[in-house]
Amino acid sequence: MRRFWTVLATLATLSLTNCGYNAIQSNDEQVKSSWSEVLNQYQRRADLVPNLVNSVKGFAQQEKDVLLGVTNARAKVGSIQATPDLINDPGAFAKFQAAQGELSSALSRLLVVTENYPQLKSDALFRDLMAQLEGTENRITVARNRYIKAVQDYNVQIRSFPTNLTAMAFGYKEKPNFSVDNEKEISTAPKVDFTPSPAAPAK
Repeated sequence: MRRFWTVLATLATLSLTNCGYNAIQSNDEQVKSSWSEVLNQYQRRADLVPNLVNSVKGFAQQEKDVLLGVTNARAKVGSIQATPDLINDPGAFAKFQAAQGELSSALSRLLVVTENYPQLKSDALFRDLMAQLEGTENRITVARNRYIKAVQDYNVQIRSFPTNLTAMAFGYKEKPNFSVDNEKEISTAPKVDFTPSPAAPAK
């Protein structure tokens, strides 16, 4: 009897392997892992924002609209519950992407403003924060690209025969991916230029 159950278990395992079940599991885990890294890098950027805003505020208090825009965009990002389950909810994913895009745009406007303040650009704290921001933006780009590839592989697999039958049987559905809307703007790291302006007053 024991041998019968062993053979039956072996046949079941081979059946699941041939129908793509194990491959779906593997790709699903890859998507989850890639998404965790995306969240980690976006959180790193969000953590930099308060210090960056305070640094700019010390030299450019009159830029209230721009500073408020960054603060509000950061708050919107923080209000979204970026859980692992978010990648299974297209609507929630779209809101997450929109919020991150809004923060990217706000940060870009902030960088444009800083060009008018040579003393700010030469401030050691600001320079350090900008270096951290640039590095984080680069890591975000890498993490996003890995996630995009992982989702593409997963979605193609669960739409392909015969694994699509297995996916339907076990309830695996397509996962949302980053759209091409503003992809170039969102995924491009900020241009950081610490060269003093030619018009800067001599100290």
